Amino acid sequence: MSAETSISTATGRRKEAIARVRLIQGEGKIVVNKRAFEDYFARETDRIIVNQPFEATNTKNKYNVTAIVDGGGLTGQAGALRHGISRALASIDTEFRHTLRKGGFLTRDPRAKERKKYGQKGARKRFQWTKR
Repeated sequence: MSAETSISTATGRRKEAIARVRLIQGEGKIVVNKRAFEDYFARETDRIIVNQPFEATNTKNKYNVTAIVDGGGLTGQAGALRHGISRALASIDTEFRHTLRKGGFLTRDPRAKERKKYGQKGARKRFQWTKR
């Protein structure tokens, strides 16, 4: 690994989604599953979520991102990609770590779907009680 091109890899997770991220110095291109970033994430909110670590560290258009995302839905995948990008940025420069930690980007979001319980309609929903 030379001093000119810094390469960093990291794994991000959110719900059931896993993102394997590779950061290379470049002009800010993001490729997700061999597709353009804008094509893969159609929703603007998902694109904003993915770009948050770059905006927090003022590194927009400085790194190219190549990511392989698997599992879950699109919003979960966007969260996993954000987590992976944050971890990769933190490994590139230790000064980014404080900023990313303060923004909450390095913490894996622990929320997941609650399991359905037996004898019930869903995770929380109960059958309607009848008096007679």
